[in-house]
Amino acid sequence: MEWFLNCPVILQALLATLFTYGVTALGAGTVFFFKSINRKLLDGMLGFAGGVMIAASFWSLLEPAIAMAEALGMIPWVPATVGFLLGGAFLGLVDRILPHLHIEYPMQEAEGPKTNLGRSILLVLAITLHNIPEGLAVGVGFGALAAGIPGAGVTGAIALTLGIGLQNFPEGAAVSIPLRRDGLSRGKAFWYGQLSGLVEPVAGVLGAALVYYIQPILPYALAFAAGAMIFVVAEEVIPESRREGNDHIATAGIMLGFAIMMALDLGLG
Repeated sequence: MEWFLNCPVILQALLATLFTYGVTALGAGTVFFFKSINRKLLDGMLGFAGGVMIAASFWSLLEPAIAMAEALGMIPWVPATVGFLLGGAFLGLVDRILPHLHIEYPMQEAEGPKTNLGRSILLVLAITLHNIPEGLAVGVGFGALAAGIPGAGVTGAIALTLGIGLQNFPEGAAVSIPLRRDGLSRGKAFWYGQLSGLVEPVAGVLGAALVYYIQPILPYALAFAAGAMIFVVAEEVIPESRREGNDHIATAGIMLGFAIMMALDLGLG
């Protein structure tokens, strides 16, 4: 652990997001053991992922953004509000311009521009959309360490990394197993499943570098990542977890995910 703490923050962000990517790949690797996934279990896992993202948005991103804004002499609610709305608007734009298809949806319900891309690519793009704000959140969390501002701590950044990694496991499985059931080989299904997580190291390094070199935007960047994650939860994760009528299971997953992420952040941060 000591060697990690002595790394520059951008390298820390890269290593942390490589870890979250690795957990996505582990989840995708379940395709080598299972060909199908119970829909109730899937909805519970989606709910869990949503709960983690909601908790991380407040405890790991918005709360530190407010504390940092105060430390920098800003009006505390301004960066949190502006950044949060900009994050949601950015993901809303990406959602419109990026063709994608959600788990278990028929091809005619693909979102975004019309495209000739295959089902497997569209599924990967849907999970990639989820992973952009997750990688950004981890990167910004580590980039904040260089600012030396109250509210930015390495244990909090590690807690955020663990929480994001935890909910990436079911996301990897949620891509690879349906693809296997659709007829792809186990190897190809795994390849596409892990591919959806590769955007996290890219977003993580960009986020860390941005706030490292332009520190005054840090509270805005933290809130931006929070807004992007909440958009994904509200637009994609929660509706998808309730599509088959497993509302109670999805809600239980959300509650559990929120509680675990909150405990991680408060316990480690």
